[in-house]
Amino acid sequence: MGVFSRLALLGLLLGPAAAGAGDLYSYVDADGVVHLSNAPADRRFRRVARTSDVAGVYKVSIDGRRSRSRSAARAAPDSSTSSHLRVAADKYNLPLSLLRAVMEVESNYNPRAISEKGAIGLMQLMPETAKQMYVSDVWDPEQNIDGGARYLRLLANQYSGDMMKTLAAYNAGPEAVRRAGGAVPSIPETREYVRRVLDLFHQYEGRR
Repeated sequence: MGVFSRLALLGLLLGPAAAGAGDLYSYVDADGVVHLSNAPADRRFRRVARTSDVAGVYKVSIDGRRSRSRSAARAAPDSSTSSHLRVAADKYNLPLSLLRAVMEVESNYNPRAISEKGAIGLMQLMPETAKQMYVSDVWDPEQNIDGGARYLRLLANQYSGDMMKTLAAYNAGPEAVRRAGGAVPSIPETREYVRRVLDLFHQYEGRR
């Protein structure tokens, strides 16, 4: 099981608070468009539910259009994406189920996804991170997946295989983990992110 062999024990450390840490917010704009987010950046948002009660909330835009939070149905990788995932998992000695879970939460397998913060592609790489991971074309699925997997491996090495800290750093950045004293930061979005990825990871592992 490699560096992630402590997952069963570490999963208990996240605790019940993280499992329901996020809220879902909504508002309707002047055009009648409903906006949903678990990390509202606009004062018009109002809390409507717990994110743990709502499946598939993503914040993406397509082909560079203005980013809008929206509810998305569960998707699945196409054959090409699946192949890139397997190659990256083998190359960086990471569980394939982990890469699939991260990708589903990050982009819902959408290669043209852009977050409101500017993260791009299937595993939502920030431009600076992509550069550091030797990704020359962040829009190329193969390079994007390789860069995301490389970054996860570096974080896993940094946190001695602690999957929760690795995922927290992937979402919020290593500096946020450092400021939290080396723990998962008390950021609702990050705690919800970790919970969702681990939940999907267990689901995928259970199907093997």
